[in-house]
Amino acid sequence: MQVKNEAQLITYPDSLGGDLASLGGVLDASFAGLFAGIHILPPFPSSGDRGFSPRTYDEIDPRFGSWADIRRLSERFDIELDMIVNHVSRESAYFTDFLRHGRKSQWADLFIQLDKIWPNGVPVQADVDRLFLRRPKPWSTYMVGSPPEPVEVWTTFGREDPSDQIDMDWRSPAFRSIVEANFDRFAANGVKIVRLDALGFLAKRAGTSCFFLRPEMDEVLGWLDGEAARRDLALLPEVHGPEEIQRALVDRGSWIYDFVLPYRILEALILRSPAALARYLAYRPGRVFTMLDCHDGVPVKPDLDGQYDSARVRRVVATCLERGGNLSLLFSPRHHDPDGLDVHQIRGTYYSLLGSDDDAYIAARAIQLFAPGVPQIYYVGLLAGENDQAAGAATGEGREINRHNYSLDEIHRAREREVVRRLVRLIELRNSHPAFGGYFVVENATGSSLRVGWQSGWASAELEVDFATYRCLVTTSNLHGLETLEL
Repeated sequence: MQVKNEAQLITYPDSLGGDLASLGGVLDASFAGLFAGIHILPPFPSSGDRGFSPRTYDEIDPRFGSWADIRRLSERFDIELDMIVNHVSRESAYFTDFLRHGRKSQWADLFIQLDKIWPNGVPVQADVDRLFLRRPKPWSTYMVGSPPEPVEVWTTFGREDPSDQIDMDWRSPAFRSIVEANFDRFAANGVKIVRLDALGFLAKRAGTSCFFLRPEMDEVLGWLDGEAARRDLALLPEVHGPEEIQRALVDRGSWIYDFVLPYRILEALILRSPAALARYLAYRPGRVFTMLDCHDGVPVKPDLDGQYDSARVRRVVATCLERGGNLSLLFSPRHHDPDGLDVHQIRGTYYSLLGSDDDAYIAARAIQLFAPGVPQIYYVGLLAGENDQAAGAATGEGREINRHNYSLDEIHRAREREVVRRLVRLIELRNSHPAFGGYFVVENATGSSLRVGWQSGWASAELEVDFATYRCLVTTSNLHGLETLEL
């Protein structure tokens, strides 16, 4: 499947007007022609994590609509949906059957009991110390079978104990049959891109970090690629890992997220120094999707491991906290810096993290849209939304400050703001100018100024950003000569 080189929108199914039908109406009425694709964050029945703990992929949650709504959207947009390949909900039919019948369940092999990791099922502390942890303990105890007995199964994610998110064993034939059925369903309903969520945690092996293990990941990705190709689906692996992992994915022909770019731009604008950003833009891998904000946060570790200065990160983090942001931290001490830096992600709307400064925000978006890759714009970012502290306080979930659900009236009022108008014009330029189909050059980075550009035959587009003032100039060529636009 050929991915269009135009902007895409990221949104929850209910965040722009309340459901999928309203989403289509909002895009037609307020942002007509602006997006070639939509990444709809999980619209399936789920028991938690705002959709990322799916009970099933068989249906769309009726609160949001139906598969018919997805098909209607697919007539106008390239649709991207998530498959959370690492885990399912403990309320899924697979796990509830396992809870009822234990090892006699037809789905028993789908889950990772600890004797699949350690021969006697007893964790070895030296092995546990090597794990890349996303929660204090990566397994949960459930009462299983009749009569019930305690059984420990692997649970990489989840805020609760026992966790709501149950890891699947990629080696199980049941896992492969589930993936194949879901790919069939996606393709039959017009989906073009499948985001492989939490892919890096899929393989587990004693004595390792249990994160992006090779050769296991090469094997499972090769199989996934083949299944996707048979259905004309593009795959987008979601892996928060250091540079060597991302380059390994690119080398094998995978699309990746550029998870480094959001922090690099944020740091350059907050510290008013583009040198590190310019160096990164000059050598970053190709075949990427770019983003600034998303439903989680601005990545720091492990995405930037080996690429950052701890003192500069701490200055950026302190500024973001002053501006109402909050942090996601790592649990694994071995993944911290020697000086204790343990920031996984900086959470908040990108607009708020930049001090709600319109010029700084437009500069950030201009750099994103000029950077090579398929640009994705998160719905809160599209509307230059500010931190929703009430939502964070009400749920106790720090990520909720960047997950505000907009009513139709709020969308209409946001669309009239000048900063949103400026962003729309910038996206339209990125989608339409032929220079962006050519080659990219980092032309200059001296003092507080950064200049980058694109060239394709007679067509050119150049962006100059002054990080001292956040002033942006775009110079484009057309058949009538040069045109300069101050954003």
